[in-house]
Order: sequence, then structure tokens, then C-alpha cells
Amino acid sequence: MTQRALVIGASGGIGEALCTVLATNGSEVTRLSRTADGFDITDPASVEGAMNKYSGQFDMVLIATGILAPEGARPEKSLVEIDKETMARVMAVNAIGPALVLQNLPRLLPHNARCVVGVLTARVGSISDNQLGGWYSYRAAKAAANQIVRTAAIEIARKRNKAIVVSLHPGTVETSFTKAYPGHPKVAPSDAAANLIALLDQLTPAQNGGFFDWAGKAVPW
Repeated sequence: MTQRALVIGASGGIGEALCTVLATNGSEVTRLSRTADGFDITDPASVEGAMNKYSGQFDMVLIATGILAPEGARPEKSLVEIDKETMARVMAVNAIGPALVLQNLPRLLPHNARCVVGVLTARVGSISDNQLGGWYSYRAAKAAANQIVRTAAIEIARKRNKAIVVSLHPGTVETSFTKAYPGHPKVAPSDAAANLIALLDQLTPAQNGGFFDWAGKAVPW
């Protein structure tokens, strides 16, 4: 069982649900969010300042931040809809932000005990699984996030051989992000959170650097 967890993006639909599941399971949960803490995952100073407030070690860290598109925009359906500023914002939140968190994270992880870092990306970040096209910014940002997680997993494990750093696909979750897509089957945030925590509790260091869906199945890169 997780003793001490840090959830980044704790005010979002799935982030809040993750906090609830962990707390119900008896974990000590530290919450970090834009809403409650003014946390800006795209600002290096904000990330460093927030992470420096913590001491001790966490045996589970979850990065549950992300956007489909900036407010007032939508995922692109075709090449003609690509917009430089929109793409830059999606990349900043979904890829650069988690990289900044991972940059400041190692000192908060134990050296000689099992710890798990789960970064919520998405199946649409899989290059080989892309059969439909579209959603250029979101797909590209999640693919970049997957590469960042994979690379960080390798580095972190050099000094923490019991660390497990993974990308996670939670399924399509009922949140404000997905309400504009009524045709897609969705799961409640509480169910998605319970699935992810159950998965993370079962992973071993041999699976470090992997990309898994909510059911524990490996997702192709």
C-alpha cells in the first residue's frame, strides 16, 4: 500500500478522484494544483518553487495534468487547422510541464525502496496506434510526453533501482475535457482512478519506463 503520495493536478476531475482513492486506501496524500496553489506547470519557477516546499520522500507520485486544447480552441481535424500558438500551448502543458516536474522530482523519491511515478498521457500519443489522424497538437504533445517519461525512467533508475516511472492511459474519462465528445464511451473519474491505483500497486521495477493502459496492458509506442 502506498504510504505517502503526491498528486499533481489534484483539482482536475481525474486528479481529485486519484486523491480520493488514495486517501480511502489509507495513504497520506499531498495535493498540488493550479486552483488551490496557483501552480503553473508550464513555468519553471512555479514548478521549482512548489516542489521545493516538500521534504521527505513519496512512494507514489502522480502527474495528472493536461489539456486537449486551450480554452476557446479544439483539437485539429486537419492540417489546415494547425495554429502555432495553440500547438505551443498544448505542448507546454502536456509535455514540457511534466518534464519540469520530473526534473525536480528525484530528491523526493527514496533511494532504496520501491516508488512509483505515474504520468497520465494518452493512447492517442502512440505513433504506431494512430489509425485515424487528426488531433495534431494533442497527439504530438502526448507522444513527446511519453518519450520524456521513458527517458526520465532510465535516468532515475540509475540511482534508484526500485523506482518505477511509467506513462499511463486512463481510458476516456468523464471530465470537462471530454464532454464535447459524446460519442466516445467514458468511465467515471472514480472508476478510472481506482483502475490506475490498482495497476500502479502491481507494477514491478522490471516494468520501469513502460506505457500501460488502465487495465495493465502495454500500449505500443
